[in-house]
Amino acid sequence: MQKQFLLMSVLLVMLFAGAKCAPPRTDGIKFYDKSWQEVLNKAKTEHKLIFLDIYASWCGPCKALRNETFPDKSVGDYFNAHFVCTSFDGEVGDGVMLAHKFDIQAYPSLFILDEKGNIVKNAMGFMGPDDLLQFGRNALKE
Repeated sequence: MQKQFLLMSVLLVMLFAGAKCAPPRTDGIKFYDKSWQEVLNKAKTEHKLIFLDIYASWCGPCKALRNETFPDKSVGDYFNAHFVCTSFDGEVGDGVMLAHKFDIQAYPSLFILDEKGNIVKNAMGFMGPDDLLQFGRNALKE
């Protein structure tokens, strides 16, 4: 009995260690991690709309977006092709300015913006992959 318990414990430790060491998914949205001004410049240069995610580090639905929706391959393929994608913590750095500019009332707040930073479409809260894809497609139609 003691050997079985020991064996199970070792197997569980190995399982959890393997999960921690798994490589991160890279199929999803590739966020341009630069200043807001650099994001605007890139959008102008590439003649693309901007996908902006404003989140908070403590926000549960924000974490769910990062873990479930943004890594999705179909979401990444679509958003990487059609938008300059960026993400800012609304309580840090340029994110504070953006949270004030767009009068953020809840996290996450998602925006599609033109290359000048004007709102084309916006939404709040968690979206699964299909809903986020529809959000992006609708914004391109407008």
